Amino acid sequence: MVVNASFMPTDLLAERLRDTAAHLSPTARRVARFIQDNRALTLASSAMELAARIGTSDATVVRSVQALGFSGLPELKRALAAGLEPGTPAEALRQTLADAGEEAGRAVDLAIDTQREAVEALAAPEARAAIRDAVAVLHPARRILVFGMGPSGPLARYAALLLGRAGRSARVLDASGIALADQLLDLGPGDALVVLAYGQPYREVTALFAEARRLALPVVLVTDSLDRSLARQAEVVLPVRRGRARRVALHGATLVALEALLLGLAALDGTRALDTLDHLNALRAGLAGTRRDVG
Repeated sequence: MVVNASFMPTDLLAERLRDTAAHLSPTARRVARFIQDNRALTLASSAMELAARIGTSDATVVRSVQALGFSGLPELKRALAAGLEPGTPAEALRQTLADAGEEAGRAVDLAIDTQREAVEALAAPEARAAIRDAVAVLHPARRILVFGMGPSGPLARYAALLLGRAGRSARVLDASGIALADQLLDLGPGDALVVLAYGQPYREVTALFAEARRLALPVVLVTDSLDRSLARQAEVVLPVRRGRARRVALHGATLVALEALLLGLAALDGTRALDTLDHLNALRAGLAGTRRDVG
């Protein structure tokens, strides 16, 4: 197979970081790595907000951005926004196969290395803090609704399943088009949302955020590439990478982030979680006995 990657735009931030890494100060390198691993969060943040998350000053953030070759934070954000513009799945696969060549072994290594990078980014102190913040936001909710469409749909359903097993009232929002309106009908006070959304804000995400804003519902947004105006409407943004820019989306880190979030919620009410699992085991035992009787 011959793969032509000439039509794919470059990742300007990654290029600048690669070219300047050896000359950056340790602090500038730390700022650059944070921006690289938290692109959506960077788009939604001011220099002062980034400085607070990184543990430095806003002036240091600006100087670090300039050391990367950008005139300032606005130019960097324009480059990030351009890099996050979604391509088609075919384009993403085309570029991924160009990286891997025609060797299955290299493709396997690429997938594993990409997943490892994304999970390592979750292990950073800033990402861990964001997950803890998300747990704190969701814990008081009477019900947690998890939104996901397309490839994120099964992850949303899995998250809702685990929430239910932890004794939390949970439901999935996964309909497309006008069918989503029926799922949004009973949203109300006490609800909280976990939203899995990547790329440009499609109509379902826009409608969901509008309804959440109308009802003043807290939102935890899981993303690495969403419009900053929507990201600013979320109480917490979990910067979860789905792989490398313009490559095939991989969802391992999203699963890790969701399981960490759900385990954190279970830890805050362990009695309820254990009682629910005991009840689940009793129900399973009853169903297993029924099957034996029928057989």
